[in-house]
Amino acid sequence: MGGWSAADIPDLSGRRAIVTGANSGLGYHTALGLARRGASVVLACRSAERGRAALDRIRAAAPDADAVLGSLDLADLSSVRAFAKRHGDEPLDLLVNNAGVMALPRRTTADGFETQFGTNHLGHFALTGLLLPALRAAGSPRVTTVTSGFAWAGAVRWDDLQGERRYNKWLAYAQSKLANILFARELDRRYADLLSNAAHPGYASTNLQAAGARMTGRRLEERLMTYANTLVAQSAAMGALPTLYAATAPGAEGGALYGPRGFQYRGAPVKVAAPPRSGRRDLAERLWRVSEDLTGVVYES
Repeated sequence: MGGWSAADIPDLSGRRAIVTGANSGLGYHTALGLARRGASVVLACRSAERGRAALDRIRAAAPDADAVLGSLDLADLSSVRAFAKRHGDEPLDLLVNNAGVMALPRRTTADGFETQFGTNHLGHFALTGLLLPALRAAGSPRVTTVTSGFAWAGAVRWDDLQGERRYNKWLAYAQSKLANILFARELDRRYADLLSNAAHPGYASTNLQAAGARMTGRRLEERLMTYANTLVAQSAAMGALPTLYAATAPGAEGGALYGPRGFQYRGAPVKVAAPPRSGRRDLAERLWRVSEDLTGVVYES
């Protein structure tokens, strides 16, 4: 299959990057692609054990890689603040907001947020805001936020944002993924000195799909997800290409969404259509205000 590939990533020597959720799946392949092209990469991972294993794999695949491990739990704002304090003291060229959870039974974060909204959106909103001075100190910084095709089914439920009255794990996931695009676009509108965009992997084989079923002991659903990953999905390495394109390609645009060219399902990365709701600035501005209030992270002007 032709088109843009990891071989087309430009030279990133001298550039510093942070990738959240870099211990496996899309995040691992994103971090590996950046490190292979010379970037200094921080693998921001919740699990120290899995993070060290990923770091070892990257160093084995790219012996000259400049990569380090950072401790980050996006479901705990104290962890987000501690990570930003440790890694925000020098210019940051690239932030990839990749980590996420998918279709989990209702749980709450350390700060009392519904876990999918709290991790996928609020954790990254807070992290980006806290790292904003480091990003704006770089020459041409980029922020790429990873969303999902499920954003098309998303709606921001202002009257029940945390799913306290009614909860559907897939609708909660879709809400968080729509929030990712709304955030990426509003960030790009607010700051002319950085480029912010979004990317989604299509249907890529990762550990996310079966995680929710595994947590609730739904063995049949877990098996079906695993089989679908094996038979239908493209690889995690291919799924990471839209993120890598959005984060590094000279032609990538601010406010745009990138995904696979084959019906946004699989294939090489291209600019793709975004859900109509994600273009509504009134939604994006309201979500921004609510996110600042919930996280306590107020962006600098």
